[in-house]
Amino acid sequence: MESEILRMTDAVPMEASGVRGYVHLYCGDGKGKTTAAIGLAVRAAGHDRKVLISRFLKNDDSGEVAALKRIPQITVLPCRESFGFAFRMTEEERKRAAVYYTGQFRETIRMAADGSFDILILDEILAACQYELVAEAELLDFLGNRPASLEVVLTGRNPSEAVREQADYISEIRMERHPFSRGVTARKGIEY
Repeated sequence: MESEILRMTDAVPMEASGVRGYVHLYCGDGKGKTTAAIGLAVRAAGHDRKVLISRFLKNDDSGEVAALKRIPQITVLPCRESFGFAFRMTEEERKRAAVYYTGQFRETIRMAADGSFDILILDEILAACQYELVAEAELLDFLGNRPASLEVVLTGRNPSEAVREQADYISEIRMERHPFSRGVTARKGIEY
C-alpha cells in the first residue's frame, strides 16, 4: 500500500508524461456535483494548471463565480442569458435556449481545443443534453476527439450510457436527505 501511495504522489506531470487527459463524471441526485468540480478547479489552479469553466442552465448569481474570477488560472465563461428552469420553459424559450446553449458549447470547445487550457469543466452539461438544448451527439463527438492532454469534467444527473462509456472517473453523488424535502429553498452561499 505504501509503495502504491508513493507512486501516486511521485507521478510525472501530465504534460511531461504524454498521458492522455481523463474524463470525470460527477452525477447523481445529490448536492455537491458542481462543488466537486469547483474543488478540482481550485486544486488544479494551485498547481498552475489553466482551467476553463462553462456553466449550463445557471446564472452568474452563484457565489463560486465571484470567487473563481479572482483566481488567475481559472476562466469562467459568463452566463449572458438566463432561461430559468428547463422544465418550466415554454416551447419558444426552449428554442431560444437551445440556440444559446449550443452556441455556448461550441464556443467553449473551440476555446478548449486551442491548447490554452489543461482542464475543461462543463457544469450541468448533462441537463443541457437531456433537455435537448445541446445535442448529446456533439458532446460525444467532442469527448472522442478532444485534445489528448485535456482533462474534462462533466456534471449533472442521469448520464446516458454513451456518456458513461466515455468517462474514466464516475462519481455518483446520491441524495439521502435534503432540507428541500422539508420546504427549505436554496440558500445563498450554500446551494448557490
